[in-house]
Amino acid sequence: MAPSTNMEEERHYRRCLIGGTFDRFHSGHQLLIQTALRQADFIEVHVTNDAMAQAKGGWIESLEDRMEGVLSWLSVIASKRHEVFVLENPHGPAPLHELADSIVATAETISRCHHINNERIENGLASLHIIEAPHMMDELGGILSSSRIRNGLVDTEGHPWIPPSLNGKTLRMPAVLDDEFKTPMGELFEGPEDAPEVALSAMLESLPVNHGALIAVGDVTVKGLMDMGIQPDIAFIDGQTKRTELADELKVNPDQYSLRRTVKNPPSVLTPELLDVIQWSLIQDEPVLVEVDGEEDLAPMYILATAPLGTIIVYGQPRKGVVMRVLDIEAKHRSRNLLILFEVE
Repeated sequence: MAPSTNMEEERHYRRCLIGGTFDRFHSGHQLLIQTALRQADFIEVHVTNDAMAQAKGGWIESLEDRMEGVLSWLSVIASKRHEVFVLENPHGPAPLHELADSIVATAETISRCHHINNERIENGLASLHIIEAPHMMDELGGILSSSRIRNGLVDTEGHPWIPPSLNGKTLRMPAVLDDEFKTPMGELFEGPEDAPEVALSAMLESLPVNHGALIAVGDVTVKGLMDMGIQPDIAFIDGQTKRTELADELKVNPDQYSLRRTVKNPPSVLTPELLDVIQWSLIQDEPVLVEVDGEEDLAPMYILATAPLGTIIVYGQPRKGVVMRVLDIEAKHRSRNLLILFEVE
């Protein structure tokens, strides 16, 4: 889905201004900048500072990371035709910029460009020509955007995290992946099996200050958190540990959740029904308990693929402790790469 890099079209402007947050630098950002490069000899990219970026919501990359995303791409595409600055206020230098003659925008930001031009006229400067850049659509049919990436829907090129070829299919984990799944998918917190609160306490102390929903998988993990006064936003249980039914006193009390769903999901399998329940749970405003008829051990695979960035996933690692993963792009890539290796039934 990467746009063309052909820059040989006739250029009409000397210097074009581009402003934005540029979080999770993606193909839509590339299209925006390329639109300017096709029509201007030189471009200035102004990246919003951290204060303005964080006002848009959590889990936005730091200014340093966002600047690096823009600079590393531009160094290849247009090494001598750009400068990158920090944008300190919504309009930046545009109202007083004497060298600029154009500005690039999308349909959503054109009104801001008109406000900038009004300010320029008041300042005795000519209006900037507004170049409207097209949107790039992702493979789910939405406009590719940083928010859709942060919400866990698509990657930076607009591809969904669960390949369309797997939609509606029952997937079975092949035996060759046994060792792969013995490797923790996040940070391991060790503790004795008969005292899960030891590992869970260490995990809770390591939680980042700003994080998304807390999702717990496994009866021992869920009950351990509940006994400590922590109710997971989404909890997955199957009434077992190590495929052995739990004693009643060790089971999670389902009455502690007002929203409950039951789903069938056999051992070593991922069913379309499990995926549907996960996606439903992620959009609820109240905590959800998912009771799995079968086994929930593989549920993290679909959770990693579908949950928003910043989500906390916690699950038990047999005979070792608990694993916590703060969901990031790397975890989503690993999940998708593993799902592709599952056998379709």
